[in-house]
Amino acid sequence: MSQRKSVDDLFVHMLSDIYSAEKQLTRALGKLARTVSDPELSGAFKTHLEETHGQVERIDKAVESTGLRLKRMKCVAMEGLIEEADELIEEIEKGPVLDAGLIAAAQKVEHYEIAAYGSLCALGKLLGHDEAVKLLKETLEEEKATDLKLSKFAESAGNAKAAGKG
Repeated sequence: MSQRKSVDDLFVHMLSDIYSAEKQLTRALGKLARTVSDPELSGAFKTHLEETHGQVERIDKAVESTGLRLKRMKCVAMEGLIEEADELIEEIEKGPVLDAGLIAAAQKVEHYEIAAYGSLCALGKLLGHDEAVKLLKETLEEEKATDLKLSKFAESAGNAKAAGKG
């Protein structure tokens, strides 16, 4: 169990956790892109996969700018969110209903990431890690934009098709 006795320790732990989350997500997004039936949604997942690779690089740069060292750990929250998506894939036939479920699963991931990056930015600012905060805010904005895209997709097409109305 990692020791989190100071704000610095907490910052390193949270940064290590989101790094693990992003690495896990790079493996999951390809599967989502291959699984969905809607080509536009598949493209959105592929685009976010590319963004996620950039986000991992940004975390590396943020860590480098602080002189801190990440801890080896596994983000259990992301593991659980990915497991939920995998359950949908196993239980629902490929098509609009599965697409709607995977949109919802992806939004859960985005909300987790938004919370994580928002907290990291606040702690980083408190600790004076200005360069890291700048990099983390860039990722935070990408996560918010992805969530918005997923919401629009669900409202305009995905859920209507799943309900037999599109």
